Amino acid sequence: MKHRSRRGRIGAQLADLKMPGALEALDEILSGVDGGGLTAGEAIERLLAAQIALRNSRRLATAMRSSRLPGVKTLAEFDFSFQPSLRREQIDALHELGFLERRENIVFLGPPGVGKTHLAVSLAVAAAESGRRIYFGTLSDLIESLEEAHAAGQLKQRLKTLTHPALLVVDEIGYLTVTANGAKLFFQLINSRYGRASTVLTSNKGFEEWGEILHDEVMAAALLDRLLHRCHIVNIRGNSYRMRDHRELSKTIHPTAARAVSAEQAQIEERS
Repeated sequence: MKHRSRRGRIGAQLADLKMPGALEALDEILSGVDGGGLTAGEAIERLLAAQIALRNSRRLATAMRSSRLPGVKTLAEFDFSFQPSLRREQIDALHELGFLERRENIVFLGPPGVGKTHLAVSLAVAAAESGRRIYFGTLSDLIESLEEAHAAGQLKQRLKTLTHPALLVVDEIGYLTVTANGAKLFFQLINSRYGRASTVLTSNKGFEEWGEILHDEVMAAALLDRLLHRCHIVNIRGNSYRMRDHRELSKTIHPTAARAVSAEQAQIEERS
C-alpha cells in the first residue's frame, strides 16, 4: 500500500509537470529502489534520463520531417577502429556542440566511403536532439533548389530559409559538377550564413580543387575565406566502409559458392 501511494503521488507530480517519459519509467525505477538495486539519487537520475530521452526522440522525429536528413546516424555507431587517422577526442568534442554556439564551421575531407557523411549526420542528429533547427542537402540538391527559387523570383526568401537553421549540412561537394550560375548561388548561400550560423560540409576533394568544382578560382577563394575563417577541418585518411562491407560479404559468399561447385563436381564424377 505504501508503495502504491508513493507511486501515485510521484506519478501525479510527473503528470502535472508533463513528464511522460519519466512517468512511463516510474514503475521499473521504483521496483529497483524497493529491491535495493537503486539509491534514491540513482532513481532520480534515471527518471530524468528517461524524460530527456523521450524529449530528444520527439525533437529528432520533428527534425526528420523538416530537415531532409537521409536517416539517423549516431556517433555511437561510428567505427573508430576502422579509421585510425581520426582523433576520437576531437570528434567527441565537436559532438558537444560548442561550435554551434560559436557559429563555427566544420569540413570533413576524405575519399569516398570513409564516414564523412556519417559524422556530418551524427552532428545534425545531436543538434536536433538539443533543440536546434537543422537542414541537410547535397550540394547538387541545394543548388537545384536555389536555381528554382531564382527562376521563380524567390531567391531572397529561399536564402533566408536556408540561413535560419542553426546547422546546415552540405554533403558531397566535388562528386558532381555544378554550373557556373549554380556555383554563384552556392556562394550567396555561404555568404548569407557567414557569421550567423554553422555549416558542416563534406568533400572528396582538397580545397585546392574547389576552384575547378565551382568553375571560378576567385570565387572559390572567397568562399573558402568565409568557410575557413572559424572552422574545424577533419581530414579522414582511411579505407572505405563500403569496400569493407563488400569484402566481408565476399568472404561469406565465396566459400558458399566454392562448396556448391565442389558438390556439383562430385555429383558429375559419381554419374560418370
